[in-house]
Amino acid sequence: MEILNYINGSWTKPSATEHLDVINPATGQVIAKTPLGTKADVDSAAKAAREAFDGWRRTPVNDRVQYLFKLRDLMRANHDEIAKLITDEAGKTLEEAKAEMVRAFENIEVACGMPMMMKGEFVEDIATGIDELMIRQPVGVCATIAPFNFPGMIPFWYLPYALAAGNTYIIKPSEKVPMTMQFIFKLIEQVGFPKGVVNLVNGAKETVDAILEHPSIRAVTFVGSTNVAKYVYATAAAHGKRVQAQGGAKNPVIILPDADIDMATKIVADSAFGCAGQRCLAVSFAVTVGSAHSTFSEAICDAASSRIVGYGLDSGVQMGPVINAASKARVESLIGLGVKEGATVPVDGRGALIQGYESGHFIKPTILADVPRGSEIAKTEIFGPVLSLMHVQTIEDAIELVNSGQYGNQASLFTSSGSAARKFRYEAEAGNIGINIGVAAPMAFFPFSGWKDSFFGDMHGQAMDAVEFFTQKKVVVERWPKEWTRKF
Repeated sequence: MEILNYINGSWTKPSATEHLDVINPATGQVIAKTPLGTKADVDSAAKAAREAFDGWRRTPVNDRVQYLFKLRDLMRANHDEIAKLITDEAGKTLEEAKAEMVRAFENIEVACGMPMMMKGEFVEDIATGIDELMIRQPVGVCATIAPFNFPGMIPFWYLPYALAAGNTYIIKPSEKVPMTMQFIFKLIEQVGFPKGVVNLVNGAKETVDAILEHPSIRAVTFVGSTNVAKYVYATAAAHGKRVQAQGGAKNPVIILPDADIDMATKIVADSAFGCAGQRCLAVSFAVTVGSAHSTFSEAICDAASSRIVGYGLDSGVQMGPVINAASKARVESLIGLGVKEGATVPVDGRGALIQGYESGHFIKPTILADVPRGSEIAKTEIFGPVLSLMHVQTIEDAIELVNSGQYGNQASLFTSSGSAARKFRYEAEAGNIGINIGVAAPMAFFPFSGWKDSFFGDMHGQAMDAVEFFTQKKVVVERWPKEWTRKF
């Protein structure tokens, strides 16, 4: 597949002199080459989006959402093909890739409610004969810098809301996985948006910096590691933009003695090892309380060692590879660090070789047990199929351990006690809370609410937070007197 930019309603070759190999992480084969675009590409996209903005914002909101309905239908009709592309370039199983796109569809559907969502406020007679109203207007040109791990879903946390609210848009996919968005933009082309309303630019750091600095781009969203999120937030804000930047995570799950261990094991295994652990809501460490230590530890080790690993398009495969060789090396190095710091490895997924896919970037599910509190491995986001185990005696100790971390994306609890669940829900310092849930991913009509070093900004993605982010408020005070007087 040739990777092109889509600017002002046309496919164009990026002004790139360098290219990055796109590798199928299961086979190790090069399946495309991402052009590493320049500032000139971003400038062209921003200019097109700015010129399109005046006409698009004047398009009635009921008409704007019709384009989104059409896009939703086209994406649903091509669901299988999109999912296969995600599997090939991101390494997910086909089932995981399909589930990812369902979330994208949901966000489009919610955004189609924009005629209701962006309504303003009105008060008559704030003083005699004077009325006051608040209206929402679009921000202007907006952009998303997308990650590799959900190439089809994450741009749709933002894009449909921005477009429905009257903004124009630029998407920069991860240079590691450009093919999914390349295909989706062929569907966008079929929708028939006015020229310049939706644009695609490919590239790496130079392209990112150009987006963060461009004077015509008024709002930027980002999902990725915390270090890069901080950089994106600081740089974009320094250039006068509104920003939301989703960062990293180290998501805990607490297992109480009264939990259904069989259920908890299955759900935690799916959370920790689904998408090869490469998602910001993956459970990263499990804290067992009291007698849950022995029962859960044994069960989760069995679940990890029996998980079927392979190419995501093959039947029966439950987990695919990590994204590339560098990621595999990093994850295996962090497992080694855990051992050096005193953890044991009852299930070791390092050095995995999958028959027929010996060149793939596979790590099998791994369990690090007895992880020391305060160790580097206890604090570091691994972003791979590794679950750390820790043990405490009380729920109070567990919550204190959860709250001691720098991240606050998700925290989960498994219990049959309503009072314990309420205590956890009330006290846990994380933006997404799961009760007997392994992946507390909010539906599209709720915000995706990371806390602490997992998020930088004010408004989150999805739902009304997206409406707030992609609109600016204007307050109008007006009167229409027959005779002018000025009395105080």
